[in-house]
Amino acid sequence: MNMHLRHPGRFAALALLVLLAPPLRHALESSMTAQMLLQLPLLIGVGSLLAQALPAPGLARIARWNHLGISGLVLASVASAFWMLPRTLDASVIEPLVAAAKYLSLPLLVGLPFALSWPRMSFIVRGVFLLEFIATFFRLGWLYLISPERLCNLYLLGDQQRLGRYMLVIGSVLFLGVAGKLVWGRFELPARPTFPPSEG
Repeated sequence: MNMHLRHPGRFAALALLVLLAPPLRHALESSMTAQMLLQLPLLIGVGSLLAQALPAPGLARIARWNHLGISGLVLASVASAFWMLPRTLDASVIEPLVAAAKYLSLPLLVGLPFALSWPRMSFIVRGVFLLEFIATFFRLGWLYLISPERLCNLYLLGDQQRLGRYMLVIGSVLFLGVAGKLVWGRFELPARPTFPPSEG
């Protein structure tokens, strides 16, 4: 029940193996919608579990490099943007090396650095990130919805347009949630984690 809290590294490895299992992998890659809105976020979630498994000395070293979470946020943003390109989505399904890169880079270069960076971000950095995150849903959703041609060769135009509609809906929900929090609530920023000094 609390396996992910006591053994986050094992739980992350198990989750990755499940996602690599052919039946689930084929199901998640059978449509553009499933790959973008299910598979990619799940792989990023695996990386966030890995962040809980890092030892304190390693966290302290990363914290010195990752001032206010900005370095990790930049790394995660660049890596995630690469996997949003239609050509890389296609290649990750048909090219084994690209598929391996996806299964490694999303947890290690997106999920892990983001999970380590979020608690260290200032209110302004978080706000900028959330605005850009929501704007990305609107930009890509609108592009997928109105494009008269398929952007991914492996997926049909109807699937692409369905993904566009879903992304516009998700972007709207996120925007309303953030706006509601600003108007009727407040953002609670957790205390920044402190790490013991590393040895050596």
